[in-house]
Formats: sequence, C-alpha cells, structure tokens
Amino acid sequence: MNIGRHAMDGITALELEALWDDFHRVVNMTSQELSDWLRTSGADESGEPLPERAGTDKGRQVLAILRKRRTDLTEDDVAVMRQVVETVSAQRRTDLEPTAGDSVWRRRLMTLGHDPLKPA
Repeated sequence: MNIGRHAMDGITALELEALWDDFHRVVNMTSQELSDWLRTSGADESGEPLPERAGTDKGRQVLAILRKRRTDLTEDDVAVMRQVVETVSAQRRTDLEPTAGDSVWRRRLMTLGHDPLKPA
C-alpha cells in the first residue's frame, strides 16, 4: 500500500516529510554509488551476484527507496527509512562531518547508503 499524501500507520504528512528529509540527509550515497557498492561488497571468488541480489536485504531496500518518489513509499519503506536514520544517527556525530573509522564500521554504514568519509 502506497502512503502518498495520506496519514498512515500513525505518521502524518509532516512527519513523513521530515523522515524523507532525514533519510536523504543520512543516505549520502547516490543510487548508482550504492548499487555499485552492493555489487562490489557482494562479490567473491566465484563472481559478482546478479544486481537484484547484490548486497544485504536492507541495502537493497535502501536502494529501492532512493529510486522512488515520496508519494510511492510503502509502510515497509517508512519502517526501513526510520531504521536507517536511527542506525546512522546512533553511529555518527550529529553534524555528519566526514570521519575515518574502522573499515568494518565504514562498510556496514555504506551498506545502508551512508559513506562516513563523504560529506552529508
């Protein structure tokens, strides 16, 4: 079910707009960058996975959201957006200034569309 302009599942249009803005603030990778990253991070000696199977489920969900218009969001999309905003916010400073960190931490955040070395 698309959310469109209607309040749904306890979220108002204003809250959805704020979540959309927060999501696009913390997800600082373009859909192409994230798609490339998911394919690269999922590759192994046997080859590269099919694009629609590359990366984690959450990473593919983030990629799908990046390719949508706000009016096409589903309840599941809203839940993923909240999780991504909460996860990135919990692991980063509030200003999201570029920061180096441990490579596992960076790769985990990049799977969610956030590159900590890139300006937000």
